[in-house]
Amino acid sequence: MKLADMKAIVTGGASGLGEATVRRIAERGGQVAIFDLNKERAEKLIEELGAETIVYFQTDVADARQVEENVAQVVAQFGSVNAVVNCAGIGTPRKVVSKNGPIPLEQFEKVIRINLVGSFNVIRVAAAAMQKNEPNEEGERGVIISTASVAAYEGQIGQAAYSASKGGIVSMTLPIAREFARDGIRIMAIAPGLMKTPMFDGLPEAAIESLSASVPFPARLGKPSEYAQLVESIAENTMLNGEVIRLDGAIRMQPK
Repeated sequence: MKLADMKAIVTGGASGLGEATVRRIAERGGQVAIFDLNKERAEKLIEELGAETIVYFQTDVADARQVEENVAQVVAQFGSVNAVVNCAGIGTPRKVVSKNGPIPLEQFEKVIRINLVGSFNVIRVAAAAMQKNEPNEEGERGVIISTASVAAYEGQIGQAAYSASKGGIVSMTLPIAREFARDGIRIMAIAPGLMKTPMFDGLPEAAIESLSASVPFPARLGKPSEYAQLVESIAENTMLNGEVIRLDGAIRMQPK
């Protein structure tokens, strides 16, 4: 699938990896709907790009009814949906037990709710819409790409909730791909390493240099545009299905 043919939903599309993906799709001539809670950032991005092919829906990805209603609106505006890129997520490091006692359970639940439940919620609704699409010459009706993390494999101290949420994305990729194979809907995931996203804003330069040096090659933080480039490669290569691709410069995270 070429990006120019995309009628895509990008969650978390107002910043970071999602923003880079929105830019890439828009630059290639595709249509894209941003699902994000940050209305101000989304509208600023749309104004900057000046693309009539971009729309915005304020969306809590873990809200079942809201996602159902917003996907229906995207289908009404675009005629169909044939791509989803799940980038919405949070990372709030916290030890399971700190000097203040055990982590409040609601903090663990919040990370799981947004990162894992939110991704699954969008997948289930979008896949139902994609099943109604006419297949292309390859028999493909759609492609769905979720964002995992290297933390799914080498979670650091304080990342129990984040690692669990991203590990869930890794684990559900293959069974969902198997389920939707008969419909011509591909399910993939990307596991980024250290990426230069707003999560790193405010860190001192020395900290950025230290993190960059920990990446074997290239010894720097990944660029959101490189994530978007991989999204394009996955979209165009129909044989990629049911797999998680690490985008990490060969890094293997240490305990802390």
